Amino acid sequence: MTYCSPLSGRPLVADTPHSLAAPGERWPVVDGIPYLRTDSEGLVAVALDHLDAGCPDDALVALLTDQDAWWTGPATDLGELKQLVRERDTLSLRAAMALLRMGPVADYFAHRWSDPTYLAGLALVEAHWRQPDTAFELACGIGHYLRELTARGVACVGADVVFSKCWLAKHWVAPAADYVVFDAAAKWPVAAQRYDLVACHDAFYFLPDQPRIADLLREAVAPGGVLAVSHVHNAAVAGGAMGPARAGAEWAKLFPNAGVYDERELRRALLAGDAPVPTRWSDDPAIEAWSIVEPDGNAPRLLTGGLAMPVADAVLVPNPLLGDPEPRWPSERYRAEYGAAATWLSDTGDAARHRRVLDLPARWW
Repeated sequence: MTYCSPLSGRPLVADTPHSLAAPGERWPVVDGIPYLRTDSEGLVAVALDHLDAGCPDDALVALLTDQDAWWTGPATDLGELKQLVRERDTLSLRAAMALLRMGPVADYFAHRWSDPTYLAGLALVEAHWRQPDTAFELACGIGHYLRELTARGVACVGADVVFSKCWLAKHWVAPAADYVVFDAAAKWPVAAQRYDLVACHDAFYFLPDQPRIADLLREAVAPGGVLAVSHVHNAAVAGGAMGPARAGAEWAKLFPNAGVYDERELRRALLAGDAPVPTRWSDDPAIEAWSIVEPDGNAPRLLTGGLAMPVADAVLVPNPLLGDPEPRWPSERYRAEYGAAATWLSDTGDAARHRRVLDLPARWW
């Protein structure tokens, strides 16, 4: 994988096994993940100093302290991060997130496998599946979608602004993917690449400069490929949106040629094994969020398999949220956001399709 400088746009080349460089600049590569954040010059310098001194674990600890600009949770603890790095080969995903002090975000990542937003995203991609060989996901988090794609032979690149998320993805969730850390608001280090599938799931709504980023996502799509953007909030939803939102007409200006879906319809089609029926932008207060694909050229497929269902050799386990007699909600916040649409609360239909049983990573526990 060849990356370009997020400052100059020039190609980056390996000047050491642990760094990439262009004239006048140098960037660290830690655990195989290039760190190319333009607003973190101090952290870049610290990581390079540790790497050049032969102390890669110290560089890793330094980058694990990083967060995005809107993080309001607790700061990381150096002692806990050193424990995480020291025990990374034996810790569970949940223990790793606890040591990173991810708080409510850890609940979201731990249980995303069955949350309704995630299922709608799977349904969106499956409905417009074109047998991609390559895929790129912006704001990939800890790699939930990349895990499903790489399990089906797709060569994937995941990008996020937070190093720890890509690192968790690489070590616990989707190790077959490649990862790169950069700011979506800067020059994209993947700008020279084109992918059969380009995606941004449950994240586009909070990104800066959305018109520019929408154009960059389109530019990353290879001829004949697909752009999928899931979960963009409706400003007119009854009770208020669960995050930054736009009116339907505003989203239409950003995605004028898109096929548009109400996420409730994507979940319905997934559970029924049907093809989802597109809708149009509106100010309907019953619609929480939309998902889109570009171009809007092919009719949606039946959701009978593919990403909608576990791979053939998956080892399925009971959904950890299932309790007897009550669900084990990780928090009241989680229940309030996802409980009404949770498919796994139903005791009818196929258990895997409804997510009463899950294909969890080996070290989820």
